[in-house]
Parts: sequence; structure tokens; C-alpha cells
Amino acid sequence: MTPNLHLWLIPLLPLIGAAINGLLGKRFSRQIVVAVALAFCGAAFAMALWVAAGFAALAVPHVEFVAPWIRSGSFQADFAFYLDPLSLVMLLVVTGVGFLIHIYSVGYMWEEGGFYRFFCYLNLFMFFMLTLVLANNYLLMFIGWEGVGLASYLLIGFWFTKDSAASAGKKAFIVNRIGDFGFLIALFLLIKHFGSLNFAQVFQSIAPLGVETAGAGLLTSIGLLLLVGACGKSAQIPLYVWLPDAMEGPTPVSALIHAATMVTAGVYMIARSHVIFERAPTALTAVAIIGTLTALFAATIGVCQTDIKKVLAYSTISQLGYMFLACGVGAFSAGIFHLMTHAFFKGLLFLAAGSVIHAVGGEQDMRRMGGLRTQIPWTFWTMTAATFAIAGFPPFAGFFSKDAILFEASKVSLVYWGIGVFTAFLTSFYMFRLWFMTFFGEYRGEQGGGHHDDPHSRAGAPAPHGHGIHESPKIMLAPLVILAVLSVCGGWIGSARFDKFLSPVFHSGVTAYSQQEAAAPTTPAEHKDEDRSELLFTSISVGAAALGLYLAWLLYISRPQLPQQIAEGLGGFYRAVLDKYYVDELYTTLFVKPLLDGSTRILWHGVDQNVIDATLDGSADGAREVSDSLRHMQSGNLRSYAGWIAAGAAAVIAYMIWVGTQ
Repeated sequence: MTPNLHLWLIPLLPLIGAAINGLLGKRFSRQIVVAVALAFCGAAFAMALWVAAGFAALAVPHVEFVAPWIRSGSFQADFAFYLDPLSLVMLLVVTGVGFLIHIYSVGYMWEEGGFYRFFCYLNLFMFFMLTLVLANNYLLMFIGWEGVGLASYLLIGFWFTKDSAASAGKKAFIVNRIGDFGFLIALFLLIKHFGSLNFAQVFQSIAPLGVETAGAGLLTSIGLLLLVGACGKSAQIPLYVWLPDAMEGPTPVSALIHAATMVTAGVYMIARSHVIFERAPTALTAVAIIGTLTALFAATIGVCQTDIKKVLAYSTISQLGYMFLACGVGAFSAGIFHLMTHAFFKGLLFLAAGSVIHAVGGEQDMRRMGGLRTQIPWTFWTMTAATFAIAGFPPFAGFFSKDAILFEASKVSLVYWGIGVFTAFLTSFYMFRLWFMTFFGEYRGEQGGGHHDDPHSRAGAPAPHGHGIHESPKIMLAPLVILAVLSVCGGWIGSARFDKFLSPVFHSGVTAYSQQEAAAPTTPAEHKDEDRSELLFTSISVGAAALGLYLAWLLYISRPQLPQQIAEGLGGFYRAVLDKYYVDELYTTLFVKPLLDGSTRILWHGVDQNVIDATLDGSADGAREVSDSLRHMQSGNLRSYAGWIAAGAAAVIAYMIWVGTQ
């Protein structure tokens, strides 16, 4: 008999924590708020570990029905949870990294106003994210999908009195709605053609279908629409513009939502829908192209950024592009492997950046940092581990997952591989640029204090010079150390073993790219050739990372005058990259201003006021008039009431007679 793991408790626990702090937290002391938030999030993590411990004994996929939900004809969708190797990986990443970020947030946010609100939002986010990854059907996944968008809006705009933070929250919410529209249309197509949104039923219906090689068919359309949704949530071209602005939120928010969990939801959704994409090579190619272009595009922007959090933001977009590239070439396991290792080292990078910001009184501009490695050694060494991991140096975690993606990409297209290697070089360069500018050389900050862009830098923060630069408290350093260990050894499981673990999920079909390879058995000689090829490609990617390190050292340590000379020499091109290719300005011109200026604004207000508002106001006025008329019927006169009863009875009798004669 299949054991009942009570999976529903895992998302419910953070929801209870959110409810307690949201409703009562204003009356609680900060210690009680922390106890509630950490207890319920930690309990969810403990349950996830318990589930993982007994996972080997389960028949997968393991489905637990909770309650009936929607019944409409033959269509039904239930509250049910789905556990397989893919959802287990996501479950452990979300609860594990999420719990560490909760702990870190205690120290980082301790002096902030709205302390209880922050932890309420964090717990609420955990509830929706866990619902998303454990959902048994696309509809329940969509509820979690929309919920993390709501929680993201609340967390990004946490400092709502700051205009830039409020605007960033709205921007993230609106841009994500564009992607969600595509996701929703895809769900409608699944209902129409397959009559279900249940994963097992949909995939069983699709499995017998052939690969759509003759152009765009039903599965291609569904795949492309799902891709639109994934591009919004995972910040891919052209819907990536919300993520850099989201750095206006507190740094723990950046670590939780925009590095380790929410932005990977799009990658998870594509991997979960692999049966659809495997039979839609056009959609799969679109995933690979968008991922490749996004990885390169964001990496070039990251090279010129000076805000430490903005560098990491564009790095996140670029690394998500790697994951899309992996899925696009059919290497879903490699994409999820990189998702996991990325959660370790990118979560660590953001938390370490927060520790740096904390140390220097709120400063975020790397040009005003420098020489911090001796003053905040714990932050320095943990961030060093994360920097080498993301750059792809062995034996750090990022090396194994990035190498798996590049090698799989090389089997499909050397163009994908070449762009991937060049992006790896850029990644190494801008990350070691950050490392050198922050921790080496002489301190370049103002002697009177930091540049207080981040509201975390509150009144009374110590001046960032001399003894004023200070290491973070232990409650912030402990998560850094744990994530540093994972950034070093989190990839030692190896891509082959990770692929074997996920094979029950991705065994249901062969991608369009590898059908012929799967049909033909390989000989020992071919295995040796493949091993040599993998060693060659690995050497090239490590060489690219080493070249990036050397160039960063040359420009920012050996010859620090060169960057300014190069910037002046590149002129307009450098300015374009520094200004992020003017994409935000282009979107503002094409989409924002037309809704706010001129005739379009008049038209919009006309529709808003004369149609939408008028309809609602008219409905309210009509209801009021009807209720006013009915009110006069309540006269208190018994003869009047008797007359109304008689009239009603006569109407009922007349109707029954009319029905009987038909």
C-alpha cells in the first residue's frame, strides 16, 4: 500500500505562518514574529527532508488527493499533489534555500519598519511556490504561478514609500501578466483538445502523437504559448526588463525570489511539460534560441554595471538563459542540475552582497568599495566560493552543471556551444570584476558614510571607514557558510548521476534532436571518442573562465587605468551597453507613453470612464433603484402582503398550466 506522506502540509505550514504574522504580527514583538516565521518555514523544510528520506521506497509518480475542486461536465481538476524526482529536487531547493534566507533576513531586516509584514510576505511566497512545484495539474500550478507573482509584487515594493521600489513592484507585476496571458491560452488549448489539465492524463494523451515536423501544429502552438509564460516568469527576452528593477527590494528578496526560486519557475514549467516540447521541435528550437540570446545579451550588460546588485541581476538573467538553452536542446536534466547549483551560488552571491552593503552602511556602488577582504573576511571567503562557482572553475558546483549544458549543446549546434562558451567568458570576467572592485585595492568610499541608495541603510548606520566597516552578525553569516559549502561541493553528485535520478521523469519520449542517436547503439570506440570530445569541450570552457579571470585582474588590479581608456575608446557603443541598449526607453516610448499622453490617453480614459466605470456605476445605480422599489413593497399592511401572495400564487399556477400544455 502506498504510504500517505501528507504532502499538503508542506505548503500549508508557511501559509499558517503568513496568516499568524499577517493578522497578529503587529502586536507581537520582533522575537515572536521571527519565531513564527522560522518555525513554520523550518517545519516545511524538515518535512521535505523526511519525504526525501523515504522517497526511494515510493512508486513514482506519487500522487496524493486532497479535495475535489472543479467539476464541469467531463472536465475536473482537484487539489492534489504530485511527487516525482523533478518535484523533489524543486521541493528541497525551495524549502532549503528559502529557510536559509529566512534566517539571514532576521539580521538584515531587524531594524526595519514593517518587520512583521516582511516575514508574512516571505512565508506567503513560500506557500505559493511550494504549491506551484507540488501541483498535480496545470490549473493548480497556475494558482501557485499567480501567487508567487503577487508575493513578488509585495516583496519588491516592500519599501512602498520609495517611488522607485513601488514602480519596480508594479513593473514586475505587469510584465509577468503578459507572460501569464500566454500560459493561460495554452491551458485553454489543453482543455479543448485533451479535456484535462492533469499532468498524467495530458501526457498520456500526447505520448502516442508523433513529432510535428511539418510545421506549426497544435503541440507547437501550446509549446510556444507556454514559452511566453516562462519568458515572463524567468525573465527571458523580451520580458526580462522587470528583474533588474526588482533589485529595489530588500536584498534577501533578491536572493529568494530573483535567484533561487521564483525565476526558476519558468524553467521548471518547461521541464515539467517536456512531453509537449519533445514533440514540437519548432517550440523546442525557440526555447534554445531565446535562452542562448538572453544568456549573451544579459552578460554583455553585466560587464558594465557598477551597482553590485544590478551586476548580479543581469547575471541571473544570463544564467537562466543557460537553463533555457539546456531545455531547448533536450537536455532537461542538465537544465535542472544547473537550476539547483545556481540556487546555491547565486543565492550566496546575493546574500554576500547584502553583507557587503550592510558592512559599508548601505553603499551599493562598487566604485566606492575596495579593500574589504581583510575587514569582512567571512563575507569575502564565502563570496569567493560563489564567484568561482558561477565562473565555472572545477571543482566548484557551477563547473559541473555548466559543463553538462555546454556539452549537450555542442551535440545539437556548435553555434549554441560557441555562444555559450563566450557567455561563460563574459560571466567569469564580470564576476571577477565585481570581486576585485569590492574586495581588493584601497577603499574608495566617502569618508563620511555610504551612498544610501538602499533604505536598509538607516539613520545611525556606522560610517564605512576605519572601524566603521564591520562584519555581519552571526545570524547572517551562518547561511553564507552553509551556501558556500553547497557552492563548492553541490555539483559533486555529477551530471550523469543526476540525469539517472531524473530519468523516470524524462524517459517518456526522445527529443527531436536525438531520435536517430537513440535508435543507433554506440560502440566502445564511439564512447571513447565522445569522452575525448567532452574533455576537449570542458578544457575550452575552463580556459574561457580562466581568460575572464585574467582579463579582470589585468584591468582592475594590474592596470586600473585601462577600463576608463577602453570606455572612452568605445564611445557610443560603451554608452549603449552601459544604458542597457536603451530597451527600457524603447518600451517606454512604444507602450507606456502612448497610454499616458495625447489622443491615446484620451481614448484610454474614455474607455476607462465611459465604458468600464460607467458599466460598474450603472450596475450599482440600477441595483439601488431596484432595491428602493422593492423597499416600498414592505408597507406593513397585511392586506397588501396578502395581495402580493395571491398575485404570486396566480403567476405560479399560470406557469404550471402553460408548461403542462406544451
